Amino acid sequence: MKLLRWGPRGAEKPGLLDAEGQVRDLSAHVSDLAGDAVSLRALDRLRALRPEDLPVVEAERLGACLAWVPNFHCVGLNYARHAAEAGAQPPAEPVLFSKATTALAGPFDPIVIPKGSVKTDWEVELGVVIGAEVEHVSEAEALSCVAGYCVVNDLSERAWQLEGTGQWSKGKSAPGFGPIGPWLVTADEVPDPQDLPLWLDLNGETQQLSSTADMIFSVAEIISYMSRHMRLRPGDIIATGTPEGVGMGQTPQRFLRPGDVLELGVTGLGDQRQTALAWPG
Repeated sequence: MKLLRWGPRGAEKPGLLDAEGQVRDLSAHVSDLAGDAVSLRALDRLRALRPEDLPVVEAERLGACLAWVPNFHCVGLNYARHAAEAGAQPPAEPVLFSKATTALAGPFDPIVIPKGSVKTDWEVELGVVIGAEVEHVSEAEALSCVAGYCVVNDLSERAWQLEGTGQWSKGKSAPGFGPIGPWLVTADEVPDPQDLPLWLDLNGETQQLSSTADMIFSVAEIISYMSRHMRLRPGDIIATGTPEGVGMGQTPQRFLRPGDVLELGVTGLGDQRQTALAWPG
């Protein structure tokens, strides 16, 4: 299934994309898509529905594919060539950090460059949505805990992330810095999360073009590792790292300016498009 949320900002309704590309209304069957509503058991109930029995709707806007997330986890330096462009040694274990859950945004919503930002950067990533409560899961069983996958743009303010003291989260958490979607694609439609091309264009020019095959730690390794240190919950999202081609890694460095247009996607999971706007004041 390809699950989505459609409608005006703050008033989205749950839906699914049918085989003909039409949006079908799910609101009679689930109040919204988040938390336990995207657990493995809940997804089985939705999977039993017949799409042709659901109303077709005209969706002028798609929101974030999850209404909210218990946790917005992220993995840093998880692509070999990205670690190289950052001048870093490949990490011996996953580098973990978090984004504020208030960073969540729709896949086509504009990016407001934060007040005072000078180094807002882009990062296309594979997002993993957890479908079960998980602790101490083995790598062999880790993928069985996945509800689905989605596109994530892990937007980052590099000066705030790297040039001061403290943790990365302050450079990752501005409002709108976590576009997800357009769809939550259930795990049964993604047979191998380590074989997904992903890409990002800036103003029509390719900046990132890679595959999840370049990950240092696989999705299964990440979930297993994280579950040894914390409890994962249904609806948690994990942004699994970005490939090479971010603005920080270029010579000279290139960061977002008002009017820039980002287009990005992961094969099979849909595409995003965002326009950068100046801070309004």
